Amino acid sequence: MPTVDIIIEVPGGIVLIKRKNYPPGWAIPGGFVDYGESLEDAAVREAKEETGLDITELKQFHTYSAPGRDPRQHTISTVFIARGQGVLKADDDAEDAKVFTMDSLPENFAFDHGEIVREYFAKRAGESAPHINSAPVKS
Repeated sequence: MPTVDIIIEVPGGIVLIKRKNYPPGWAIPGGFVDYGESLEDAAVREAKEETGLDITELKQFHTYSAPGRDPRQHTISTVFIARGQGVLKADDDAEDAKVFTMDSLPENFAFDHGEIVREYFAKRAGESAPHINSAPVKS
């Protein structure tokens, strides 16, 4: 199933949401792509639905496809980075929404989002972090 996740940059850090539904934990805002919807349109929609923020400067970060990354089903997520504007407010399937820095990240992440966020911060810091979702290629 195609999904999108959006690392939303705001003054003071990035936005994470606490999920209302299974699987529990903190996550990058995002969700499933609707049939006939582009990845970019899905990212804009999901960001608004879950955080109340409008996003600009949308750029692709990476695509993550490990079969076990979502315990519900195999999802393939294209992760974007964007700037957020507006008033942060948890909505839709988000129980809470907060701004975090690398030094204040929560411990309980849903999915593989903790690894994705750490990879994002490493790239921002200019480190050469290995891509976390690499897997051997079967021939």
